[in-house]
Amino acid sequence: QHLTGQVQSREDIEAVIKFAYEERLFLLADEVYQDNVYAEGAAFHSFKKVLAQLGPPYTDTVELASFHSISKGFAGECVAPGQGGGHPWVLGFRVAGEAMGGGRGLNPAVPPFPPLFISPIISPIISPISPPQEKQAVLSALAQKAKLTQEIFNRTPGIRCNPVQGAMYAFPRIDLPPRALQAAQAQGQAPDMFFCMRLLEETGICVVPGSGFGQKEGTFHFRMTILPPADKLQVLLQKLSAFYTKFVKEFS
Repeated sequence: QHLTGQVQSREDIEAVIKFAYEERLFLLADEVYQDNVYAEGAAFHSFKKVLAQLGPPYTDTVELASFHSISKGFAGECVAPGQGGGHPWVLGFRVAGEAMGGGRGLNPAVPPFPPLFISPIISPIISPISPPQEKQAVLSALAQKAKLTQEIFNRTPGIRCNPVQGAMYAFPRIDLPPRALQAAQAQGQAPDMFFCMRLLEETGICVVPGSGFGQKEGTFHFRMTILPPADKLQVLLQKLSAFYTKFVKEFS
């Protein structure tokens, strides 16, 4: 779950696959952060592998597309459009007969065509994947920055940050006083958007409000990356924490 820096357990993935089976949904698995796992006891579980291990009837019915990338901190991040590279897998894909000119009915129990297996490779046109030593150095640095982020935020009263288990994002929860909620409402903004805009205007730090990610009603979060160099990240975290303390005092 790269949006919040958490890693899905095998049990979670099985539940998603079974839900897709019951509801006849096409699964799109964004697995580009499969190497970026830092927390002790956490591990990447491939949707493709879990689906195969579940076996029938799931492998007979569930359609799955899995995506990976050469980026994610190794060979660039958020590169310009057209300059990325990846490796998608598509499993169990079934094409409607009428749409393909097959002339057969769309009885879901009888696929008009046999399952297809597609494994196209998009050749990267940016720098090649890092050698193993460099890759491990990048992962170790990200793990240290994940720990640093959690520690600094959790020292600040009113901010709670779960361990950043993977990917390269933190999703801290923040408490906002009632007057801040009222000020946000007066400006027609979600409370965490109001906080994020004030943060940007006063410090130049840009984070994303949690209201854009389906957070639980009545809670407030923001999302930020841990990609900056460790020394700069530490300054950023301290500056952000200091702003939060000032913000809460202003609206208390």
